[in-house]
Amino acid sequence: MRRVELFDTTLRDGAQAKGISFSLSDRLAIVKALDKLGVDYIEGGTPFANPKEAAFFEAIRETELEHARVVAFGMTCHKSNPPQKDKGLSALLKAGTEIITVFGKASFLHAEKILGVTAEENLRLIAESIRYLSRQGKTVFFDAEHFFDGFRLDEGYATAVLETARDNGAARLVLCDTNGGTLSREIGAVTERVCRRFDGVGIHCHNDSDMATAASVEAVLAGAGMVQGTLLGFGERCGNANLAVVASILKLKLGIDCLSDEQLKRLTPTVNEVAGVANYRLRSETPFIGKNAFSHKAGTHIDGVLKYSSSFEHVDPETIGNTRRLLLSEEAGKSAVKDILARRFPGTEKDPAKVEQVLRRLKELENEGYFFEDALSSFDMMVSKCLGTYRPHFELQMFNVSDEFAGNELDEHISYAIIKIRVSDQTKMTAAEGNGPVNALDLALRKALKGFYPELNRVSLVDYKVRVLDNNVATAARVRVSIDWADGEKTWTTVGVSTDVIAASLLAIMDSIEFTLMTRPIKGASDED
Repeated sequence: MRRVELFDTTLRDGAQAKGISFSLSDRLAIVKALDKLGVDYIEGGTPFANPKEAAFFEAIRETELEHARVVAFGMTCHKSNPPQKDKGLSALLKAGTEIITVFGKASFLHAEKILGVTAEENLRLIAESIRYLSRQGKTVFFDAEHFFDGFRLDEGYATAVLETARDNGAARLVLCDTNGGTLSREIGAVTERVCRRFDGVGIHCHNDSDMATAASVEAVLAGAGMVQGTLLGFGERCGNANLAVVASILKLKLGIDCLSDEQLKRLTPTVNEVAGVANYRLRSETPFIGKNAFSHKAGTHIDGVLKYSSSFEHVDPETIGNTRRLLLSEEAGKSAVKDILARRFPGTEKDPAKVEQVLRRLKELENEGYFFEDALSSFDMMVSKCLGTYRPHFELQMFNVSDEFAGNELDEHISYAIIKIRVSDQTKMTAAEGNGPVNALDLALRKALKGFYPELNRVSLVDYKVRVLDNNVATAARVRVSIDWADGEKTWTTVGVSTDVIAASLLAIMDSIEFTLMTRPIKGASDED
């Protein structure tokens, strides 16, 4: 089986994306995740760019990796410096990596306009830089910047750039669509011509025409043996080729070896891990690895995929570590409800009357504005109530929220909440001050319950979203509040709907508390006030 190398540039090109900033610990965590996944090369950044990147290369020398090799990145020497006196090349050597990537202009227009050198001088800088690094015992990869633009402008010169790099010791010749504007068909055709003359060809595509992934695949089909990209696709401007999607296509669609079967099964978990470190929200619709990549909502689709998975799934989600999701909504039929009941309320799915009862209630609540696609914890609560198995752990008897202006600015205010609950034959009333009325209410309710259920101390609110449902009635509209929760072991979502955003929030909070108590063993009351 033909093998293609995976080269990840999340720490270099990805770090140039808007909103992305990596600490040293972030960088090391991403390297370890990519190494465990099985990526061949990890571009660590430019050693002389800033102290943080220099510190990374110091730390990575002490880090043992199983598979990946870390690569330092920089440019050819400055036109006024011989290589041995160039600070940039010196920093690349001091980085201590076995492999160094240097980039140079593959377009004479960029050489003249950007570097201020002639076409011949540009070739000299490329030759001297690569030869110098190679003689220092380094393996050199050459990034031919603006290659496709340069090839279109002057094929002879762009080819001469590659010849110069190869003849002076470059082990890989990476064709860069730096502007991201070249169509995938052209990239495939040009790469094929290059591969007829050169070995060790790689591809590096940006996504400015939304073709980076397709163009990378076309380049591989044309003969490229290395694909560069970022694991999640983020990068400068519109981003880079999504390496996770490219790897999935190469392995599952084309039978090209880039990750082992076991490594591929770690793909989606690794993507989620890196997204968490980067504080990046991956698009749910991202092919293969996105949360919705194998989600089904239409009743006919759900019925079909349960009978014959390939009817609506082009690959098995488990092969890339993803999972199938059957979305609960008024669009869903009995098949979806029966499937989720079988997993969350085993045995219930065998009773047609109960299935019909749950489906009818689901549609009623969705008509009111509830939305259970992601709020399966609230769905569990709804099913328990619907089937008559729900036993509340507490009773809400009263609540009051106050939000007082306390300064010269509108955001200078104080929020209080008072709440009264009953557990068995005991009544508890508490008050709390919070950062806004919802936070105050959440704190007051937890304060009232923690003496009875200390396990609630582990539960934290992760995300809070409000959606207006009836735009035509303006501020009198019903709202849907969705809240994400975590307890250090798992995450879950609950939902509440009301014309009052505070009441909707309280419904979601109460569902979360009841779900927590329903699914965790009760440890008993404590004496804590």
